[in-house]
Amino acid sequence: MTPRALRIATAALAVAGTGIAGYLTWVHYSGLEPVCVGGGGGCERVQASGWAELAGVPVALLGLLAYLAILASLALPEEPGRTAAAFVSLVGFGFSAWLTYVELFEIEAICQWCVASAVVMTALAVVSLTRFLRAERGALAA
Repeated sequence: MTPRALRIATAALAVAGTGIAGYLTWVHYSGLEPVCVGGGGGCERVQASGWAELAGVPVALLGLLAYLAILASLALPEEPGRTAAAFVSLVGFGFSAWLTYVELFEIEAICQWCVASAVVMTALAVVSLTRFLRAERGALAA
């Protein structure tokens, strides 16, 4: 992929993640139950659990801020933007992995929206790290 294609992929994934995390943040603050395909109550259980907040801050809001930070990184000059996107997406990937563990083994319920966000953040980590490493490799070769 070209650097331009990687930037476009970063933007598209960050917009998708912003939509997912924005919806979950809205659900949290509005007191509504999330709409989930197939029922089963997994989304409701995850959203109502004690794990849905970290130090009083909704996990969904943290995700929303991370996706917005990645989008904002695209407005920075190339090198600091690449570095910021790689850093935020790798931290987001690690946090998403931990939250998935919590869903599976602590809450014992799966939220489809959370899984979608984890998949998007994983893809962002891959794209952002690829963007970062390609640029670094190019700088070393020059």
